[in-house]
Amino acid sequence: MAAVPVPSTNGASAPSSEPWANPLSKRFQSRIILTTYPGQSVVDPVTLNWGAADPEERGPVVVSRAGETLKKRNAIGAHGGSYSVYNALAIASGDLPPDFKPDFRNTQPTFDFPMQPAWSDPSKIVSMDPFGHNIARYYKTHLDSGLDIRPTIAITRAHMRVSEIVTSIESGQLQVDGNVIINKEGDVRVTKVAVEPVWFLPGVAARFNVDEGVLRRSLFEFTGGSYPELVTRPDVNVFLPPIGGLTAYIFGPPERVSDPSVKLALRVHDECNGSDVFQSDICTCRPYLVYGIEEAIKEAQNGGSGVVIYFRKEGRALGEVVKYLVYNSRKRGGDTADQYFARTENIAGVRDMRFQALMPDILHWLGIKKIDRMLSMSNMKHDAIVEQGIPILERVPIPDHLIPSDSRVEIDAKINAGYFTDGKKYTDEELKEVKGRGWQSWEDVAH
Repeated sequence: MAAVPVPSTNGASAPSSEPWANPLSKRFQSRIILTTYPGQSVVDPVTLNWGAADPEERGPVVVSRAGETLKKRNAIGAHGGSYSVYNALAIASGDLPPDFKPDFRNTQPTFDFPMQPAWSDPSKIVSMDPFGHNIARYYKTHLDSGLDIRPTIAITRAHMRVSEIVTSIESGQLQVDGNVIINKEGDVRVTKVAVEPVWFLPGVAARFNVDEGVLRRSLFEFTGGSYPELVTRPDVNVFLPPIGGLTAYIFGPPERVSDPSVKLALRVHDECNGSDVFQSDICTCRPYLVYGIEEAIKEAQNGGSGVVIYFRKEGRALGEVVKYLVYNSRKRGGDTADQYFARTENIAGVRDMRFQALMPDILHWLGIKKIDRMLSMSNMKHDAIVEQGIPILERVPIPDHLIPSDSRVEIDAKINAGYFTDGKKYTDEELKEVKGRGWQSWEDVAH
C-alpha cells in the first residue's frame, strides 16, 4: 500500500506507512465536530429573523466555523459557494491561516441601492441575503465583537469592451455618447453586482411547492452527505449552497433600475462557456447575450435602464461534462430537432435543471417593478417572473440573422416546446427535417 502523508510536528505532512490520514496537526488542534444539535453547549446561534425590515433586527448570516464563531453559526454551508473548496485547499497547504479575517476597509458598494419592500418580504427574496452587500455598516457591532461575518454581495463599477459592440459602433448601429459608451474604442460604463446564493430554506421549499423536510433530506443525501446539519438542525433555516451565483450588469445610472417611470430592457442569461467565451456555434447563447447587451445599452442611452443578469448555470445547470456527452450523442445519432431534448433526457434524466423559480429574487432586490422589453424567448423565465408579480410588456426574440446555422436544431426544438417567437413554429414532423452539422469529415467510423 502506498505511503499516506500524516502531519509532522510543525503542521506539515510527512510520509508514513500508516494506511490512514490523521486529521490532527497544529493547524487543527480542536476536536472534530461533525454536526451539531439544538441545545448543545457548542450551539448559541445569533438570532436571524428572515424577513425583518431592520438589518439589526434581522441579524447577520453567520456560517463560519472558525474559532468562537462556530457556536454562533445560524446558517449551514460555507461562504464562496463552490470556491469554498479552494479556500479549504489554501488552508490545508498552509497558504491561508484557518482564523484569517478579511479587512473590509474601502470595500463598500459603489452605489448604495435603496432598500426595497421585497427585502423584508420572506416570500419575495429566498435565495440571496438582502443585506449581504454592506455588512461592515449593518453588522459592525458583530464584527467588532470578533465574529467572522462575510459579505455575499459585492457592488462595483467598471468599463467593459465586447468585440461585437465595437463592430456595432463602427457600423453606426450604436453611438458614442460619452456617458454609456464613452469612446470610439467601444468602452462601456457598467455597474456590476455579484451575488452568492443564500437560501432561506422554508421560502425555497414554498417556491418549489415541496415539503421543507423533503428538501433538506434531498440536499443532504445528494450532496454526498456533506451537510448533516440540514437534518440535525431544523432550527437553522439558512443554507449557503455549494453552487455558483450570479452577476448583474447595469447600464446607465443604477438608480433608474427601480424607477417605474423609465423604460427597462432586461436579458436574463444562463452561463454557456463554450458559446459565451469560446464562440461555439452549436447554440445561440453568445449571439443572444451580445444582442441583450446591445439593447440594454440602447435603452440606457435613451434615458432608460438596461440590465443583463448572468447566472452560473452551465449547460442548463447539468454541467459541462453532461453537455458535451449530449453533444456527442446528438452528432453521432443524427442531429435533428425532433430528438434534441430526448438526447439530453437519455443522459441527464431531465432536459433542464435551471429551475427558474429562484431567478426573480435578484429582480426584487434591485427594485425592478416592470420589464418593458424582455430579451428572452424562454417560457420558463417569463413565467417565473410574471408569477412573482413583475409584468413583462414586450418579449423580444433573437433576430433570425444572429442565429448560427448549426444552432437551428436547438432554437427550433425550443420554440416547438414553448419558447416565444414571432416567426415560424415548426410541427413535430417538420422538426425531423431540421438537421445540424455532422461529423462526417472528422470521424472515420460511422456511428
